[in-house]
Amino acid sequence: MPNARQIRLARVLAPQAKLALALTLGLGLAGCGGMPTNTALYSVKQPVVERTNMTLDVATTTAGLPISEQQRLNGWFETMDLRYGDRIAIENPGQNPAVANAISDLAARYGLMLSATAPVTSGFLQPGQARVVITRATASVPGCPDWSAKSDMNYNNATSPGYGCAINSNLAAMIADPQDLLEGKKGASETVIATSNKAISTYREMAPTGKDGLQDAGTAATGGGN
Repeated sequence: MPNARQIRLARVLAPQAKLALALTLGLGLAGCGGMPTNTALYSVKQPVVERTNMTLDVATTTAGLPISEQQRLNGWFETMDLRYGDRIAIENPGQNPAVANAISDLAARYGLMLSATAPVTSGFLQPGQARVVITRATASVPGCPDWSAKSDMNYNNATSPGYGCAINSNLAAMIADPQDLLEGKKGASETVIATSNKAISTYREMAPTGKDGLQDAGTAATGGGN
């Protein structure tokens, strides 16, 4: 039989034991808070494409763009680091083809063509002005890297929260034209495959350099006097 001292000690330790048990259960549940839940084999970390419109208003004339405006526009293209993947469009209220041709010639220096339609931008154009719009797309993977999982336990047999971050982030960083992630290329007259096949056919059909034989090369000997 327990004596009075043992009974008093048990009563004192009972609340402490309950508190220790509650803390242990709390820590265990906290460790499960970051448990993965995606049981599929696809990654929820996918690239996201964002577009940014940059504009420049230029003064126009009936003859097109003055030389000073052409120089200003070309300087703007250089400052914006115009490159492959950018889209160029013009908002030309006067519908002057000379303006479109002048801007198209400047864009062609960078290997770009004008888009058929211009995106909607803010601000009003004054009479005698046209707006040049550069649309630039960037790709990124939001939420990467993801180290939110706090435990190695995986009762759901799921992939880790950061699954797919590495390969999709590399894809977003290396893609030359981010809009290719949204839709494939649409060639106006021929596809990329046809273009590459044309280069291969030209190489194969080209006549060998030695087809007509080698040319006779005369030799001349020269000697020094004694």
